[in-house]
Amino acid sequence: MNKSSFDVVVVGLGAVGSATLYQLSKRGINCLGIDQFEPPHTLGSSHGETRITRLAVGEGEEYVALAKRSHEIWAELEAVSGKKIRTKTGGILLDSGVDPWSKHGVEGFWERTLRFAQNQEISHRVLESKEFKESYPTFLLPPTGKIYWEEEAGYLFPEVAIQTQLDLAQKQGATLMTSSKVTSIQSLGEYFRIQVEGKEILAKQVVLCVGGWVKDFLPLPTQKKLKICRQVLYWIALAEGYPDWKQYPVWMWGYGPAPEDFIYGFPSLDGKSIKMASESFVEVAHPDDLNREVSEEEEEIFWHTKVEGKLIGLKKQILKTSVCFYTVTEDARFVIELMNGDSNFLWVSACSGHGFKHSAALGEDLVKRLGY
Repeated sequence: MNKSSFDVVVVGLGAVGSATLYQLSKRGINCLGIDQFEPPHTLGSSHGETRITRLAVGEGEEYVALAKRSHEIWAELEAVSGKKIRTKTGGILLDSGVDPWSKHGVEGFWERTLRFAQNQEISHRVLESKEFKESYPTFLLPPTGKIYWEEEAGYLFPEVAIQTQLDLAQKQGATLMTSSKVTSIQSLGEYFRIQVEGKEILAKQVVLCVGGWVKDFLPLPTQKKLKICRQVLYWIALAEGYPDWKQYPVWMWGYGPAPEDFIYGFPSLDGKSIKMASESFVEVAHPDDLNREVSEEEEEIFWHTKVEGKLIGLKKQILKTSVCFYTVTEDARFVIELMNGDSNFLWVSACSGHGFKHSAALGEDLVKRLGY
């Protein structure tokens, strides 16, 4: 095979793509990774400084094994590279206990999380209200609230994780082609022909993991099953005289019946701000159509609807924002399918807002599905 022919080509080098390329290179596979941008970048779903990781995954008990395996792989990557990818802070899941609360299409998310932790022997506790208020006085949780604590929860550095896996993949023999947009992928029987802005690449197997851009490669009925949903991250200034936000765990809080009645956040990394966000499920037709600017009106709405009355210890001052997006299925499940029924062409997408914590293990799983 010449230099434009590969055993496996991975298209898209975000969370899942970088993990897949790393796992292929570990096995000595002749592989190429292609990305239309320069990963890690700020145009997809795998940026924004931090991502929550947790083991008791309320979206589905079958995801627990992926989360556990991903923690093992993050530790492996840290040991090999010397880079810090995962920080264990503990994590809390709050439910206001007033209205039925669902998340990512799942009813009873808090109760499911607790049940999965019990079933899977994940270290956790249910905190009493008094203990919670003493430990975390900045949360204005109502008396009806429920508090789940998980020991192994924490956060990941997504950009570091992606860069580390790409660096190691290259050291292990993988080829990278960035700032290169794939315009078509055609089956030639024994090979796939991949057109990359005038260049032609041949591959025996293809893994397509381009996030929301997967719509460019799918038939219209399948495209319609995926929603692109714009998300905004906010860094809010800390107020003086409150407990040290650096010592806080990661946290998530469902406070009402609507999918958007949800906030989550992180301990302070800089001692000046905390990162917070909610979730939005308003559809955008395509990632290229995403509004990447955050207006003052949006900032004002976020403060009044998501922060005020729920948290103290913060100033009404948003220091910076960042925009990313979810690619979402109706049931918030991951999609791993054969393109046109071809076992040598996998397409992966729609991690639906809870995928980064699983991405290291998903990469390994995809490599196994290819037969390696």
